[in-house]
Amino acid sequence: MNILAKNAIGQAMTRREDPALLKGQGRYTADIALDRPLHLAFLRSPVASGKIAAIDTAAALAAPGVVAVFTGADLPPNPSPDLAPVLEIDAPLPFPMLARSHVACVGEPLAAILAESPAQAADALELIGLDIDDAALPEPFRVAHRNWHAGNPAAAFAKAAHIVTVETHHPRVAPTPMEPRGVAIRYDAASEGVTIFQSTQTPHRTKNDVTRILQLDPNLVRVVAPDVGGGFGMKGFTYPEEIFAVWAALQLKRDVRWIATRSEEFLSAAHGRGLTTRGRLALDAAGRFLALEARIAAPLGGWVSGTGLMPAFNAARILPSGYLIPALDIATEAVAYPLPPVGIYRGAGRPEANVIVERLIDAAAAETGIDPIALRKANMVPASALPHDTATGNRLDSGDYAAALDAFAAAADLDGLRARRDAIRAKGGIAGLGLAFYLDPSAAGWEYARVTLNHDGTAHIATGATQQGHGRLTAFSQIASDALGIPPEAITLEAGDTASVTDGIGAVGSRATAIGGSALLEACEKIKTALAEGATLPITAESKYEVAGQAWAFGAYAILVEIDRETGAPRLLAAQGHDDTGVIVNPLQVEGQIRGGFAQALGETMLEAIAFDDDGQLLTGSFMDYAMPRADDLPPLRLSHSETPSPMNPLGAKGVGEASTTGAPAAFINAISDAFRPTGKPAPQMPFSPARLWEALRS
Repeated sequence: MNILAKNAIGQAMTRREDPALLKGQGRYTADIALDRPLHLAFLRSPVASGKIAAIDTAAALAAPGVVAVFTGADLPPNPSPDLAPVLEIDAPLPFPMLARSHVACVGEPLAAILAESPAQAADALELIGLDIDDAALPEPFRVAHRNWHAGNPAAAFAKAAHIVTVETHHPRVAPTPMEPRGVAIRYDAASEGVTIFQSTQTPHRTKNDVTRILQLDPNLVRVVAPDVGGGFGMKGFTYPEEIFAVWAALQLKRDVRWIATRSEEFLSAAHGRGLTTRGRLALDAAGRFLALEARIAAPLGGWVSGTGLMPAFNAARILPSGYLIPALDIATEAVAYPLPPVGIYRGAGRPEANVIVERLIDAAAAETGIDPIALRKANMVPASALPHDTATGNRLDSGDYAAALDAFAAAADLDGLRARRDAIRAKGGIAGLGLAFYLDPSAAGWEYARVTLNHDGTAHIATGATQQGHGRLTAFSQIASDALGIPPEAITLEAGDTASVTDGIGAVGSRATAIGGSALLEACEKIKTALAEGATLPITAESKYEVAGQAWAFGAYAILVEIDRETGAPRLLAAQGHDDTGVIVNPLQVEGQIRGGFAQALGETMLEAIAFDDDGQLLTGSFMDYAMPRADDLPPLRLSHSETPSPMNPLGAKGVGEASTTGAPAAFINAISDAFRPTGKPAPQMPFSPARLWEALRS
């Protein structure tokens, strides 16, 4: 296929500004016009655990502008969302819209006020009387687990010449998209149905959750994802507050709007990461990998979303990455804590898996004295063995991992970076060089597309994929333009509306181009076939395309860091990334995704951490306390790439949205570990803030 984006036309499309946005016609959830909407505000629990003794709503109900006040006692019982069946369930967690009798975490919604204005709703919250019998925080408990075994790990460790061990704690992080969560609900009195405008990555999932949990006729529920100001996985599922907003609109027969505040996002939107990973790697005297042992503990909060088990699953099943390790002992578990929820966040367990294996390999290189690149290449799945089935149930599709490492090493000038590191050390400084290989799977499954080619040479595309600022519809225009032989300007697109596209998945797991783009291509090919057989215009074709398997992106990252001995302040001197994301549809968009993912990788390793005190109270409730990366935190990032088509989809594409977020963290961690190695002191856990580095240097 001759993808249009390979030439200047495709790149110009990416640079072109969207005229709708220039004219102020962008519509985010807060911009949706409603008819005299009621504004929703939630009273949230001030404690992490306890029994609700009383909630007095009389004064709030009498406040100016207040139309209704609800507590958990007013609501019907509701089931939890369907959990993705990726782990064995030990103890299901509840999913209450409002807490009924007990509090599960700080920030859990206890009562809801609907008023004629946001200010009136907020003022009335202050009038609710709340009596909670505080209780000691419950012990964490296991919600789900899974194990994988291959070979004889015990025997392999017993005969190993070298055994290395690492433990990593990934801090909880706040995904913090520019647009907070929000819903704008139009109530239709004639049909007694609702149209839900939601800031979401997955409108069809929302419709399924709403209709199942509230037991509604699906024909009476429409979900629209308008312009969405970022998601990063945090908006890839439905929240209790959003389900309640729909219930309230139906109960009161009024339009309803809820827009979360930034404080609510820190407190009650799903956090990311937080996993603790432990690993052991056994090697023989020649540096051959013999066995890998991994233990993963992934935190959950007081409730769990339908995708909440994915980080625990991915952090385990992606092992042993692109390496041949004959014996495996891998166990993962999802553990509930009396804290706010944890869910999927850009990578969703893939960075954690990569960190386990790449930290172990760097530790092994340091112990054995084998060059880190040579050690990796000697143990990689060779290109001749791909596709390759792993013991954890994955099929690695295509690529030449060793060749990619060679290309990466040349582009990064690793010898030059080592010389810079050694020169700093020779002058008494503290410096480290870290590198890491990575594998990153695109999502599996299906996506829907419908294409109509008109008499006048224009075409209209409807897709189940959605976008949150990635420019996806531009890439889809390029695919359709190339397939149909018409200019991109002749193509219009719609996405994110369950009324116009009855089937769809959305935007999760780096799936949209590889799967959604393939569905679009297949629909275009059906039109071309029909025309060749004598069909006349206009003609419509649709596709519900399911990929043959996951497409695995791969590559490597290197980081050079210097740490100030007196202050602990780290300075990132150089960064190099090499990515193979299959056939590239739009080079500029791919680069943008990689650079954005790299910034988030830097944030989670060097700066960001959600913190709680011993009573479960949030200590990082605003940007005054929570450090996100700024432009001056980012090092100069150089990029190179290779391009291995995936046989799993007709485009040959592989996911790119999470590639650098998966690949770069291990390089950051290895760089800090390398910097500490000559000091004889252990490196601290993330985030590598100046205070933590300073304390570790003086430990």
